Amino acid sequence: MQFDTILSLFEYFRWRIDLNLHEYQAKFRFAEFGIPIPRGKVAHSADEAVEIAQELGLPVVVKAQVFTGGRGKAGGVKLAKTMDEVKEHASNIIGMDIKEHTVHKVLIDPGANIKSEIYLGITNDRAARKPLIMCSAEGGMDIEEVNRTMPEKIIRVHVDPLLGLRGYQVTQLASGIDLPRNHWKQFSKIVQALYECYIGSDATLTEINPLAIIEEDGEEMLRALDGKMSIDENALYRHPKLADERDTSADPEEEIIAREADLSYVSLDGQIGCMVNGAGLAMATMDLTGIFGEEYGIGPANFLDIGGGAEADKVATALRIILAEPEVKAILINIFGGITRCDDVARGILQALDEVGTDLPMVVRLVGTNQEEGREIMEAANLPNLQTARSLYEAAQKAVEVVRKAMN
Repeated sequence: MQFDTILSLFEYFRWRIDLNLHEYQAKFRFAEFGIPIPRGKVAHSADEAVEIAQELGLPVVVKAQVFTGGRGKAGGVKLAKTMDEVKEHASNIIGMDIKEHTVHKVLIDPGANIKSEIYLGITNDRAARKPLIMCSAEGGMDIEEVNRTMPEKIIRVHVDPLLGLRGYQVTQLASGIDLPRNHWKQFSKIVQALYECYIGSDATLTEINPLAIIEEDGEEMLRALDGKMSIDENALYRHPKLADERDTSADPEEEIIAREADLSYVSLDGQIGCMVNGAGLAMATMDLTGIFGEEYGIGPANFLDIGGGAEADKVATALRIILAEPEVKAILINIFGGITRCDDVARGILQALDEVGTDLPMVVRLVGTNQEEGREIMEAANLPNLQTARSLYEAAQKAVEVVRKAMN
């Protein structure tokens, strides 16, 4: 995956570092804030699914729990009217591959008599610097598709974080989607609860799709039939329960190792393994390697920010992660020494290379405190596969050149 701008990379990386919750986790979280949800349960086997269905009563909906959309079209959401169908659907869905995501569990929800569906979501509008509530009567559909084909169908309300959600804003949403007046009171409670959930969870996204008007025991009511949440990973220290519930089954092994080592890492599809300290510098490094290598089909193989320091153990872990990528043809190390001294960084790199040997070409650029001493240490090591650079431009060009030679 190549990126045309630093901003596009930032948006991709920001998405990757959010903690995404499964549907059942999101809905259980909604329930903690008073949002009505179906009383479903999670099953890890077909037999367990049957037990849950017997408890809930038929019909039930068997829903794959994976971090991707399009479950219904892929056959990952099935209505079961008999126990045999429950077992059959659960058996077929568990183990299914949906957009390269393997299903390990299913949510068994009671069936619902749906009258109509609403989309309700809250995210952060970075341009406005405010939470944005979006609501549409076109619930159950992909909101991106609604925005593309029928943008006028989405009612948008920005919330001032200092004032919070106001009653007139909820009225604006309800009237904008022509919600029947008899549902306004419950709708208001749900919107307020979803906003409190969004703020109280340090979320970057809370979404109910659909928020359905259902009929139960002769009465109509609103219920969150599906849910999605993404939590800002930087705020997880405030939510240890959510952090403990993280599902890493869909995460690449390298990203799990990086997270445990307190490294920020995202795998891409280029050939230059990048190790940088500082997110902004890392994005600039990748931008330049992409620019210089574009005409040759060469670009960054990863985003890897080792943070403010460059201790030998961190560098060694970072090198192992980079070397685990089979497409990497060269390594570019770009370190800015602020509080961290470049000579200490150089010693750390050499120590790490003793632990993690590699024959891949390496380009090292050290700049900042004691940069000359650091460069002298690197050059004195006299490693045949290592060369230094004085500027980021020079480093990126050298890295692209060594990859070109390796590919020819």
